[in-house]
Amino acid sequence: MKTNTSILIAAFATLVFSSVTNASAINQTKGNFEDKFRQLDEVLPTPNVYRNAAGEPGQQYWQQKVDYKIKVSLDEQKRRLTGHEKITYHNNSPYRLKYLWVQLDQNIFKDDSIANMANNFGGVGRRGPYTEHGDENKPAKISLGELRRQQFMTDNELGYEISAVTDHRGKKLSFTIVGTQMRIDLPKPLKSGDSVKFAIDFAFNIVEEDAVSARSGYEHFADDPRPGGNDIFLLAQWFPRLHAYTDYEAWTNKEFLGRGEFTLEFGDYEVEIDVPADHIVSATGVLTNPKDVLSKTQRNRLKAAKTAKRPVFIVTEEEALENEKAGTNKRKTWKFKAENVRDFAWASSRKFMWDARGYQQGGEEMPLVMAMSFYPKEGGALWKKYSTESVIHTMEVYSRFSFDYPYPTAQSVNGPVGGMEYPMITFNGPRTELQDDGTRTYSQAEKRFLIGVVIHEVGHIYFPMIVNSDERQWTWMDEGLNSFLDGVAGREWDPNIPWGVEPRDIVGYMKSENQVPIMTQSDSVLNLGPNAYTKPAAALNILREVILGRELFDFAFKEFSERWRFKRPTPSDFFRTMEEASGVDLDWFWRGWFYSTDHVDISIDKVYQMRLDTYDPDIDFSRQRQFEQDKPSSLFVERNKAEGKKLWVELNPNIKDFYDDNDRFTVTNKERNEYKEFLESLKPWERKTLARALEEDKNYYVLEFSNIGGLVMPILLELTYEDGSKESQYIPAEIWRRTPKHVRKLIVTDKDKVLTNVVVDPGWETADVDVENNHYPRRIIPSRVEAYKKAKSKIKVKRDIMQDIKTELKSDKKEVSND
Repeated sequence: MKTNTSILIAAFATLVFSSVTNASAINQTKGNFEDKFRQLDEVLPTPNVYRNAAGEPGQQYWQQKVDYKIKVSLDEQKRRLTGHEKITYHNNSPYRLKYLWVQLDQNIFKDDSIANMANNFGGVGRRGPYTEHGDENKPAKISLGELRRQQFMTDNELGYEISAVTDHRGKKLSFTIVGTQMRIDLPKPLKSGDSVKFAIDFAFNIVEEDAVSARSGYEHFADDPRPGGNDIFLLAQWFPRLHAYTDYEAWTNKEFLGRGEFTLEFGDYEVEIDVPADHIVSATGVLTNPKDVLSKTQRNRLKAAKTAKRPVFIVTEEEALENEKAGTNKRKTWKFKAENVRDFAWASSRKFMWDARGYQQGGEEMPLVMAMSFYPKEGGALWKKYSTESVIHTMEVYSRFSFDYPYPTAQSVNGPVGGMEYPMITFNGPRTELQDDGTRTYSQAEKRFLIGVVIHEVGHIYFPMIVNSDERQWTWMDEGLNSFLDGVAGREWDPNIPWGVEPRDIVGYMKSENQVPIMTQSDSVLNLGPNAYTKPAAALNILREVILGRELFDFAFKEFSERWRFKRPTPSDFFRTMEEASGVDLDWFWRGWFYSTDHVDISIDKVYQMRLDTYDPDIDFSRQRQFEQDKPSSLFVERNKAEGKKLWVELNPNIKDFYDDNDRFTVTNKERNEYKEFLESLKPWERKTLARALEEDKNYYVLEFSNIGGLVMPILLELTYEDGSKESQYIPAEIWRRTPKHVRKLIVTDKDKVLTNVVVDPGWETADVDVENNHYPRRIIPSRVEAYKKAKSKIKVKRDIMQDIKTELKSDKKEVSND
């Protein structure tokens, strides 16, 4: 006889495993165990005095500061910028610097730039016009857009002309240009705590954005009434500016290849912009000389806009249309000042109408923010209705998740750039369509695009223009965090717009072969959109809604935002802060989602229904007999019965014995006596526990799961019962800790709750790539079929020149412009 405790253990083991076949299936093959919960500290940089283990700036955290005073002139006819900048570089690092590295982003357009020379024809991940390489039986393809780009770059001298680099006394400094970078050699090393002043004279020809697919440039409107047409100029990456010097990488002097954006230092700017007198200028910062460039009426409108309920036009549509008709030889200089920004961008055109509305933010730092939009007639009612309102909505939502908007202006400018962001100013592309009756309309897609792109780009003023991540290294830190938040803001505007941040939006990419981990350096990412935007946004959405819950996530995310406001975080700072502030170990989550290309595919393979053995042989043997009888009988035996065949013992009853009337489920007194002895041997608490369990007679179900995709995640269950009721259950990801490939879960229900159906992730909340293996029993897969008639091939097998030569040449309906 077994001891009491061992009997109970055996009873429980029987409960869990007696009906489960091959329990060893969940074990790892010898030597192939992979710890999905292995701590991430072995991958992350070691905490130090600059960045501590909690993800905070350390006691000796530092960052450089760079101040600029710039005078720039726009030659509209030549589409050329000429500038002079005075730079003050503050060395706040503990190190001496022998030289400084400057970014020359316009040099990417030079023929000999690495970006151009290393361009892979039709290569994966190419930004801009699509090209395709054919096989030996088909011609290769090159888009007209790509041809246009090549022709523009051939016809124009592009890149910087650096005419002088001098110290504060005007003495020439030695410099070396290396692609899109310039090294300035200092006469003597710049000591820690010291600053150095120098100046750069520069000029360059502005690219046509539509031709080269750039982040800035001009757009030409040949059909405007002004002779020669008009242009919109969007100027970014327009002045030589310092590379960042950091504690984690020293000089961040990676070549600009077009995709990896910018790593910059904060500083103060004073910028004077000389443009044609009829231009309207939008720029980073605050206009400091409004009396010189705006009429009294315009200034009064701007003042009224501060307290208006809806946007007020500073430059009306009628005034903008009048500006379009004729140019001027006169000039005006617009002066802007911006404090504690990491970049400066601006836009200029005589086509701009301008509306503004004050956002009454409250708080001590910046209680009033001027939300403003600049757009041509092509923007139409779409921009009038939604641009400035979208700017304000973005600030309201983002401030809840991070911090109050700290700058005096937030601007949205329409031009050729589909979407780009800079401090206090964003470039956004959607427009209306001119109809034959002279009206302008817009599609639902254009409306959604405008609202979405304004939210996204204004959101970038928070990330990375204030929370200053390294975009050249980790695109996801600005695009992913921002895409997550623009999804929050967007769904608070209109939840029906497909924001691309839901877990279901990333499943196609996550099961594709063309992947790299999120943590891949920007220029090496294969598919930038899903990798840097959608996947991290969906991951954070899952982290908030499924794993941490909103309260813990929002607290931790706000903590990260406030810690790194106007500072430079790295991924490790984000990972550590989210764990430290939430109190949840998330190493498994970061490792799976950010460092691997595993995907989520959890399959429910089997569900076992069991009943607790009573140890009363009269009950248990009867149950076992019934279980055997419920099994399908032999087809051979059934057909014999159907044919009326008699058994041998039926034909010869005199040969029957004891076992013809008794089977292995027949109970004897021996089993009954053993049962009594078993009950008598139990301790009081053991007998009470068993008695209650038998009285309740609950249903015991063992659910068996496989992790096919490799990415461990919580298991979300929807249980459906015989009475039609449903129940949700949450199984934490930690269930996979010791057996990351297969797990089993015991679920106990009341005896009247008979389980009929199980669905894993019924709401598609975890990015599971195969929802069909989430059903038990398996469902019939819903799909569609469409009848069709086979179309004739449009490919001509041969040319009938004898017939085709009779064809009359059609006259041109419209003369093609060469502009």
